[in-house]
Amino acid sequence: MVNMKSLSEIAVSKFLDGYNCAQSVFYSFCEMLKQDKNVALKISSGFGAGMGRKGEVCGAVTGGIMVIGSKYGRGEKDDPAFSETTYRKTIELMDSFTHQYETCLCRKLLNGCDLTTEEGRRQLKENDFRINKIKQISLFATLNAVKFYEKLGFSVTKEIKFKLLKTKIKMIKMSKELV
Repeated sequence: MVNMKSLSEIAVSKFLDGYNCAQSVFYSFCEMLKQDKNVALKISSGFGAGMGRKGEVCGAVTGGIMVIGSKYGRGEKDDPAFSETTYRKTIELMDSFTHQYETCLCRKLLNGCDLTTEEGRRQLKENDFRINKIKQISLFATLNAVKFYEKLGFSVTKEIKFKLLKTKIKMIKMSKELV
């Protein structure tokens, strides 16, 4: 049974501490996955801002994929079927994310903001995306990952479910404000 701060609260807290979306999402599951938190932050550090600020697949998605891989991925001497499970769940996460945001690409989510340039990073800060849209996206990816774990029989407390529901409602309101 998970009886810690809600996973979304952990992810948002890490994000607001200056970690990227991938780090924030992956880190939030470390306790559940019995992963070393510092190692997880290091592994996921290059995936932020669409992988090295290139604007490719959103870090919230890649962080979620790392969670899936940590649970289902094929390790040394494992059956190849583990890869198929991992791919299937990765597709499900990406499809869910795309359904919500119409893309998995960071640059499209950030309205073309080029984070490889100083100008793009300045634009991001000026538009206050860090506190609004990216927070919303990170929360969405975390919520989706929580749903995956519930399907697998991981127990999530009623208190966390309630907080996640409240968070989802806040996200819906936030997305309407951003449009």
